[in-house]
Amino acid sequence: MKCYEIFGRCSPELANEIFSHLLEHEKAVYKATINNLAGQQRLRPVFVERKPRQERYLWLQQALSRKPADNLAAQLLQIWLLGAQRDMICRFLDALGISHDGKGVFEDLPAEPSKEALEKAISELLEKHRNEVVSVYLNAFQAMDEKGWNALDVVLESDPRLALPLRGDSK
Repeated sequence: MKCYEIFGRCSPELANEIFSHLLEHEKAVYKATINNLAGQQRLRPVFVERKPRQERYLWLQQALSRKPADNLAAQLLQIWLLGAQRDMICRFLDALGISHDGKGVFEDLPAEPSKEALEKAISELLEKHRNEVVSVYLNAFQAMDEKGWNALDVVLESDPRLALPLRGDSK
């Protein structure tokens, strides 16, 4: 799943959580996102900025659900995950024995772990974190590398706890 598709499938509540985090902790990124997306749709950024917060967040989610916004969607998910979900990321990497910088960042995608190791690590995450957040992380993790892990694709497709429902029209 591409990152723009993740935004198209995540709940409005989670999208609001992501945008609130960006607004509070990454103001420059938040503003640049509005400028970029408004430009893609030939709108003036002020048109978006003046919307009430909930309307603005809905507009952002819809704009990030479009294929042309995929690179921006990937960057925003990465910023949010590494900022707001660092504990979950580190827990996942530690469970798989993947060395990282303590903030959830690693250099190269390591060799694919076994399906059993992945399932165990994912089950541990699901015990401590909301299913939707875990699913968004794992789908974004998979989307960040061209090769990805085949076993992770299988788990994402087969584990109903990780399903992100289809929502509306993702173009």
